[in-house]
Amino acid sequence: MHPLISPAQLQERLAAPDLVVLDATMALPGETFDPARCFAQAHIPGARRFDIELFSDPDSPLPHMIPTQARFEHLARGLGLSDGAHVVFYDQGNAASAARGWWLAGLFGLDRVQVLDGGLPAWQRAGGPVEQGEEGPAAAGGFRAAPRFARVSGLGDMRAHVGRGDRLILDARAQARFAGTAAEPRPGLASGHMPGARNLPFGTLLDANRAFLPPAALRDRFAHVGVTDGRPVVTTCGSGVSAAVLSLGLAICGRTGDSLYDGSWAEWGSTPGAPVETGEGTSP
Repeated sequence: MHPLISPAQLQERLAAPDLVVLDATMALPGETFDPARCFAQAHIPGARRFDIELFSDPDSPLPHMIPTQARFEHLARGLGLSDGAHVVFYDQGNAASAARGWWLAGLFGLDRVQVLDGGLPAWQRAGGPVEQGEEGPAAAGGFRAAPRFARVSGLGDMRAHVGRGDRLILDARAQARFAGTAAEPRPGLASGHMPGARNLPFGTLLDANRAFLPPAALRDRFAHVGVTDGRPVVTTCGSGVSAAVLSLGLAICGRTGDSLYDGSWAEWGSTPGAPVETGEGTSP
């Protein structure tokens, strides 16, 4: 299944009994809107809220770390998910939160997962209907998680990758944060990047309407920072959310075998002794 679905394609499937539409909207650092209020004001008919804060590890001091298998399974069932469900994630504008939902669902074993290209704004421009108000109760689903933990990298993995150079590290943060010329939005973090990492701000994969660029343009963006067929990629960002945009872009290009660093800079930048570089980073 292609990772993206267009508004027209989703409209054709909107009444399908196996479809589950999830609004994963969350505010990135610097954004101040209330996702719950946005949902109440307008959402795709039948959609349910996929709260990324809930679908995270509540016991971790780091933001947005993946939940346990049991937690994800329980919460997913509460949204009505079953093993064969066709799940479509969208958000209300930044593209990153829908991508994080897509990545999490695939990590825990869902296969029929897509992202609505361009999110709710694209849906509304295409004349798609919207509803207002809170979500109604969902019939519990029977989803059983089958994790694919090779898709996630931890701190130990990243130390090894930095030391060996066996994976290309792509950092989705803004250039100034990557270079160390702007402070991190989360307090107490070093500024800069992992040694050997290359910077590809997630917005460079999107057009002016926050939809993904065509595959050929995506391949050009990735090739410019050194992505090749023979070397796996690990994506990273501030807390593992916008990195999923890069992961989704790689999947759109047909790549498999790449991973996402879940702790991202929130972990690396707060770990004593973790090496940090500043400047523009390594050239391809």
